[in-house]
Amino acid sequence: MFVYADNAATTRMSDAALAAMLPCWQELYANPSSLHSAGQKSAEAIETARQTVARLLHADSKEILFTSGGSESDNQALLSAAALGARQGKRHILSTAFEHHAVLHTLKKLEKQGFEVTLLPVHEDGLVRPSELEAAIRPNTCLVSVMFVNNEIGTIQPVSEIGAICREKNVLFHTDAVQAAGHIPLDVEAMHIDLLSLSAHKFHGPKGAGALYVRRGVPLTPLIEGGAQERGRRAGTENIAGIVGMAAALEESCRTCQEVHRRLYPLQQRLIDGLSAIPHAALNGDRSHRVVTNVNFCFEGIEGESLLLLLDQKGIAASSGSACTSGSLDPSHVLLSIGRPHEVAHGSLRLSLSRYTTAAEIDYLLEHIPPVVSYLRQMSPVWKDLERGAKPHLL
Repeated sequence: MFVYADNAATTRMSDAALAAMLPCWQELYANPSSLHSAGQKSAEAIETARQTVARLLHADSKEILFTSGGSESDNQALLSAAALGARQGKRHILSTAFEHHAVLHTLKKLEKQGFEVTLLPVHEDGLVRPSELEAAIRPNTCLVSVMFVNNEIGTIQPVSEIGAICREKNVLFHTDAVQAAGHIPLDVEAMHIDLLSLSAHKFHGPKGAGALYVRRGVPLTPLIEGGAQERGRRAGTENIAGIVGMAAALEESCRTCQEVHRRLYPLQQRLIDGLSAIPHAALNGDRSHRVVTNVNFCFEGIEGESLLLLLDQKGIAASSGSACTSGSLDPSHVLLSIGRPHEVAHGSLRLSLSRYTTAAEIDYLLEHIPPVVSYLRQMSPVWKDLERGAKPHLL
């Protein structure tokens, strides 16, 4: 049996998205900037997609900018807000310690340009406290950026409360909604969001397509110079198929998200209960305030990479919160931010579900994960030290 449980990394494309994209390669392939009728048909397809995305976000179509994905959208949102802040004499940015690297690395870049960045600590439950955020806003704060749903532990942040605070303080508010779009209802007006990033391949759309919502009146700084595409905000011939596929996937995901939630919730809870029965294991992030597709655990005494490799042999595709780079193993910054010790953060497992996940697949996960964890612990000198009391258990 093969179980794909890595949907937070990327999703299988839906039939609806694929069907919408096919004509864009075979019929609507003309350059949308061309004045002839073939080109104008391509332009019409893009504008129809723009209206669809805007409607689903409760925005105006002129507030939707198409990009290559979430990382580009995050970069342009942050750099544009910073540029505006600099013109206004405001050079302080407020974010959190567990943002996606597309945000954190951009903030590092801005620090080198003279901006001061404050990263709010995240509590053990994986949630930001609006009161602490409000207290951290200064007169020279030009931007607050808080992700809607954390990409590793799936916790849902109080975006509406944060947006209201920012609007009252007259501070721009950006949210990375890459893990929220298509899974949670989004309303940029009601939630007081000024800038919002999303990426198609996280909700069963194509890779290489994304969008940035920009509230009317917020000036954007182009990342790519060239032609006048996207009203002069992003140069380059538009990815017609990607844009059309993204709109179709988002519409389908938004239409079915409540039904998917009702079906997946008991499966998610059964998976959490089953993994919680493993000794010295812990769920990462609040159990209630999380997307229904995310289950993230730490298992004391093992390495996440070894766990992934053995699960892969069992036909289970998952991911770990730790990453192996340049021959050195670094634990997840997200898990460290919620207080997990280094040695515990190394043994993490992220299982991310989708609308295609079945009850039989959950059974298969619960059948194979516990014995694999037990097998790895039997070979681990760290676990042996823990069991004989040479070191104290941390979970």
